[in-house]
Amino acid sequence: MHHKKGREESDCFLVEGVKITRELLAECPQQLVALYALPEFFREQALTPTGDRFREISPAELERISALQTPQQVVCVVRRLVQPQLLSPENNWILVLDGIRDPGNMGTILRLADWFGIRQVVASPDSVDGCNPKVVQASMGSVLRVPVIVQELDGYCRQSHGPVVAAVLNGTPVQDYVFPDGGLLLIGNEAQGIRPGLLERVQQAVTIPSFGKAESLNAAVATGILLWELRRRGT
Repeated sequence: MHHKKGREESDCFLVEGVKITRELLAECPQQLVALYALPEFFREQALTPTGDRFREISPAELERISALQTPQQVVCVVRRLVQPQLLSPENNWILVLDGIRDPGNMGTILRLADWFGIRQVVASPDSVDGCNPKVVQASMGSVLRVPVIVQELDGYCRQSHGPVVAAVLNGTPVQDYVFPDGGLLLIGNEAQGIRPGLLERVQQAVTIPSFGKAESLNAAVATGILLWELRRRGT
C-alpha cells in the first residue's frame, strides 16, 4: 500500500499519525481494516489491543511498515471510501485538478477544499493518487471527508451544466469577477498550467494579480486564494 498498484489491488490505503487516526475512529470507523500501534498509543487513547483489528507492535515493526521517515505511533489500513455520485455544478462548486502531480500540493488542496466547504474534487487520471501516503499526511485528515474522483476532464468539462472557471496568468483579475452559485474551478499542473485542449472548455479565466516579480504561484497557494475569493464574493 506504499505504492499505487498495491492500493488498487487491495482497495485500501494507509493512514498514519495520532491526529488523523483519532479522526478516522470518530468519523468513519467502518472503513478501518486494521490498526497497528505502539503500546503508548493504546494507553493514551484508552483503547485495548485485541489482536485482530487493533494490534500492538514494537517500534522496530512500526518503522518497518510505516511510509514515513519518522513513524508516528500508529499505522492504519483503511478501505477506500465509496466513490459518490458526481455533484451538479449548477449549485455546487467543484475543484477540478488538471495534472496535479505533487503529493504535498494535492494533500494541501484537499485540506483547503475541506476548510472552504468544497464537497468534491475531480482530478485527471495523470494526477497523483488521492490515497498516496504523502497526500494523506498533507491533507491532515481531510482525505477522509473530501473524495477525489478521477475523470477524463475534457468530456467532464464539456458536459458541465455550470460555468468552467480557470486559474490562469492572463485572465480577469479575480477581485473583478463575481462567482455564481456553482461551477467548476479548474486548477492546472504545477509547471505547465492547464493543458490547451481544456482551455477551450473555459467560460471564465481569472488571475490572481501579482505585485512582485515571481513568475507564478504554487498550485495549492493559488487554490487557497481563489477559494477565499469564491466564498467571500460568491456563495
